[in-house]
Amino acid sequence: MTPLETVNAFIAAIERLDLDAACAMVSADCEYDNVPLMKMYGPEGIKGVLTPMFGDCTEVRWIVHREAANGNVVFNERTDRFKMSWGWLELPVNGVWEVVDGKITLWRDYFDAQTYFKQLPTA
Repeated sequence: MTPLETVNAFIAAIERLDLDAACAMVSADCEYDNVPLMKMYGPEGIKGVLTPMFGDCTEVRWIVHREAANGNVVFNERTDRFKMSWGWLELPVNGVWEVVDGKITLWRDYFDAQTYFKQLPTA
């Protein structure tokens, strides 16, 4: 697969809520930089953050509006949608990815944290 195909396969696994399949596509030392919030490393670190984040999700859609690849670097502009028990959460995201030897070695998402937090239900 090309780097772009690898990233799109990763997104497809996320949309199926198949974190095992998604994390199988990242390298052992992959850096996932969720820019406004935290940074984690490797499949277990990524899965450890995504599992509780997706715990209440019944559906995930990452709508890619634009994407480009240059060598092993992939950029995408997308809207990440999460259907939670209380409704949909939508987040505009810009992603930067690096793929080496068929594995994602860098996944960096840029978004506005307040846009995320303002959509969470208040207790």
